[in-house]
Amino acid sequence: MISVMVFGTFDNLHPGHLSYFSQALNFGEELIIVVARDKNVLKTKGKLPVENEKLRLRAVKADLEPLGASIRVILGSLKNSYTVIAKYRPEVIALGYDQDVNLDKLKREIKRIDLKCQIVRLKSFRPEKYKSSLLREMDA
Repeated sequence: MISVMVFGTFDNLHPGHLSYFSQALNFGEELIIVVARDKNVLKTKGKLPVENEKLRLRAVKADLEPLGASIRVILGSLKNSYTVIAKYRPEVIALGYDQDVNLDKLKREIKRIDLKCQIVRLKSFRPEKYKSSLLREMDA
């Protein structure tokens, strides 16, 4: 079974996130969704998400029933974001269209743990409407 791993904050879960999950499943039969920890979101984005990590984890789990696939939803590591890659060893890592990732560092880590893993960049889904930062501004 080919496993695909995705990462994100998934704050205020919306159709763009669900499209991301659905697109990722096109690359395998198992989806591993890594929900970012609040502490790491603050460090990366300079602000906490609107919803805390437990609410975001629960929301993602609740909205995935329609996909009907083998899906795991987990919290990321507090110390090293690459720990989950080493633990679950996905065959594919699917990145969002606008996900800011240091690709060189990611590739080095994959090589360091001797993992055969493809990295793919997924397409946007109506980003003019379903982009978390835009939705947050509209709610303000």
